[in-house]
Amino acid sequence: MEILILGAGAMGSLFGALLAPLAEVCLFTTNAGHARAINREGLTLTGMDGTVRRFGIRALTDGSHYGGKADLILMCTKARSTGEAAATAQGLVAEDGLVLTLQNGLNNLETIASVTGRDGLLGGTTAHGATLLGHGRIRHAGSGDTVIGVFGRVGTGELDAVAGLFNRAGITTAVTGDLTATLWRKLVVNAALNPLTALTGLCNGELIGNPALADVQERLVKEACAVAEARGISINTGDAAAMIREVC
Repeated sequence: MEILILGAGAMGSLFGALLAPLAEVCLFTTNAGHARAINREGLTLTGMDGTVRRFGIRALTDGSHYGGKADLILMCTKARSTGEAAATAQGLVAEDGLVLTLQNGLNNLETIASVTGRDGLLGGTTAHGATLLGHGRIRHAGSGDTVIGVFGRVGTGELDAVAGLFNRAGITTAVTGDLTATLWRKLVVNAALNPLTALTGLCNGELIGNPALADVQERLVKEACAVAEARGISINTGDAAAMIREVC
């Protein structure tokens, strides 16, 4: 299988490294220094146990240099780059290929579909964490479940095949029949963590030991769940809070 990863930052590079032993992986990045280092020395991954591995992966800064069509395009760009990445994906995905976005936030799928169409479009979330240590070097900072589902017209066999590939690569992956709720659950977690860490400078794990921040976090969860409920998406507040504690 040929896999093209659009957005080779920390997360895109992590998935590229994990998938490289099982597929032909190519990374697309706007970071020219990162691409040069990968092409010259390989992509270096420091695992959570401190083990260091190096992977020979091709990296591009210009989609026109890909020279083929990808069976699977994995979208890992920031949301602000989704439209541009979708245009790149449209030109580089195989006729029967799939596009999978693991981006955070809402409306990425709709933006991609407006360019590529809904056929072959998958979405999902991941709880893996990664840190870019420097050009060509990343650290696997945390692991967790990945969940994927169908947004457009995709056969269950194709969805299961992607999940199977990820699982063989050590990326624990499940499929869901309710992609919208899955994306909203991840949004609730992010809404209760990211603003607080950004404002305080604390790490995720330090939030739960601070009573004042715990109160703010609880109110953030309730507000996000209320917004979801108003959109017709039911998210259990207690379950969301438990997910957040697990992440912390």
